[in-house]
Amino acid sequence: MSSDSSVPTAPLSLTRVEMQALGDRALAMVIDHFEHIRQERTHDSMPREEAVSLLQTPLAEQPVSPDVLLDTLARHVFPKGFRTDHPRFYAFVPSPTNFVSVVGDLLTSGHNLFAGYWFAASGAAQIELTVLEWLQRACGYGEGAGGIFLSGGSMANLSAIVAAREARLGAHDARAVVYYPDQTHSSVSKALRVLGFSKAQRRMVATTDDFRLDVGALEAAIATDRANGMRPFCVVANAGTTNTGAVDPLHDIADLSEREGLWLHVDGAYGAAAVLHPRGKAALSGLERADSITLDPHKWLFQPYELGCLLVRDARHLHHAFRVSDDDHADYLADVARHTYEDVNFFDRGIQLTRSFKALKLWLSLRTFGLAAFRGAIQVGFDVADFAQQWLEASGQWDIVTPSQMGIVSFRWRGEGLSDAQVDALTARTADRMREDGYATIMSTILRGRPTFRVCPIHWDANVGEMAEALTRLTRFAVEETARA
Repeated sequence: MSSDSSVPTAPLSLTRVEMQALGDRALAMVIDHFEHIRQERTHDSMPREEAVSLLQTPLAEQPVSPDVLLDTLARHVFPKGFRTDHPRFYAFVPSPTNFVSVVGDLLTSGHNLFAGYWFAASGAAQIELTVLEWLQRACGYGEGAGGIFLSGGSMANLSAIVAAREARLGAHDARAVVYYPDQTHSSVSKALRVLGFSKAQRRMVATTDDFRLDVGALEAAIATDRANGMRPFCVVANAGTTNTGAVDPLHDIADLSEREGLWLHVDGAYGAAAVLHPRGKAALSGLERADSITLDPHKWLFQPYELGCLLVRDARHLHHAFRVSDDDHADYLADVARHTYEDVNFFDRGIQLTRSFKALKLWLSLRTFGLAAFRGAIQVGFDVADFAQQWLEASGQWDIVTPSQMGIVSFRWRGEGLSDAQVDALTARTADRMREDGYATIMSTILRGRPTFRVCPIHWDANVGEMAEALTRLTRFAVEETARA
C-alpha cells in the first residue's frame, strides 16, 4: 500500500505520510459533521435495492484508495440513517455526542488496549474504576459498590438479572419469578428469555394512570405466586421510561422488595444520569436503595455509542455471578490467576473476557468540560421539554397525555369531530409527513393501546426556537391530514 519506497512495507502498513493524510481526511469529515449538522436533515434513508447497487461489492483482491472509500462513506453511508446526535432529533432517546468523547473513541481504538483484567491495562482499569466510582457516588451508593461498563442497557439489564439470580437463588430455578411494569424496556423481557426464564416466570405488572408501576398490583402478584409455590426473587423498576420518562415509586418498591427479600434492579438506562441535576435527583429519590442500576452514558451523558453501565450496591454480587472459577478450566489465564488485585479484573464482573477500554471517552469529556457543564447540558433537556408542553397546551389543538418529566412529553392530536380511530390513523400519516419533511424527527409510540406522539429533546444544543418550528410543522401536517380525513 505504501507509495514511499524508502520505507519498508508490511502487508497492512502505511507510511507516516499516508497515515497523516488518511487521519486528516477522516478527522475533517468528523469536524464537518459537528459544524454543519444543524443544516442537515435529521433522517434520511434509501431503499434496499439502491443500497445493494451502491454498496454491495465483491471482496477485491487488489487495494482500493482510502479516498475512494471515504467518499463512498460520506455520500452513501453516514447520511443515510437517523442522526441521533442532531439537535432536532426528538425521537426515541437521542444520543447527542460531543467532540471530546469522539477523540476518546479514536484514542481507544488507536491504542487498542485489552481491558479485561488489571495487569493487561492497569492504567485503563484504574480510570474505569474511577469513573464507576463517580457514577456510584452520584447514584447514592457507598463503600463496597462496584460496576462495569458494557455495550448498553440491554447487556446491563441482562447482567443485572444474572447477578440477582445468583444472589437470591444460587442457580436457575424453574419456580423463580421476575416482576416488571408494563412500561419496561423490551430488553428486560428479551434478557429473561435468553437466560431461560419461561413466560410462566415473567410477570408484567400493570401501571397506574401516570404509567408508574402499581405497587399494590405488584404486592398482590407476589402473594399469589408464593401461594402457588413459586419463588419471587427480582423486581425490575424504571427510572425514566422510554415512552414517557416516568419514574416508578422507588421508595415504595424498595420497601416491598426488602420485606419480601427480593433483588431490586432499576433500569435507569435513560433517566438515571439525570441524578447529576437537582431536578433529576429529586425525581429519582430512592434510586440509592436499588441493588443494581442500569445507566447508559450514551444517552443523557452525551457519549457516542456504545457505552452502557451496570452499577451494583455490593460489588461482591457481580464477582460471585461472573468470576472465572477453577471449574471453568481457563488454563490460559494461569498467569493472571497468580496475581491478585482486588475488584479490578473486569472479566470477573461481566460476560466478556475481551473488552475495550470503554470509559476513556466519558472520563475525557467529564474532565475536559467539568461536572457543571454536564449539569447545564441536562438542564437543556428539561427546559426544552417544558417549553414543548407549554407550546402544545397553548395551541389548543393537542392533548397532553403525559406532562414534561425527565425530558419527555407525550401528546395526541385533539382532532375535533374525528373518531378515536380516525385520530389514530391520522397520527401515523402525520408521523410519515414529519419524517419526509426532515426538519426534525418526531415519532409516535403506543400508550394504552393508542398511537401517541412524544418528544425527547435532550441534546445539549437543543433550543426552544427550533422546537417551536418543529411543533408548528407537525401541527400543519396534522391539520392537512385532518382535512383529508
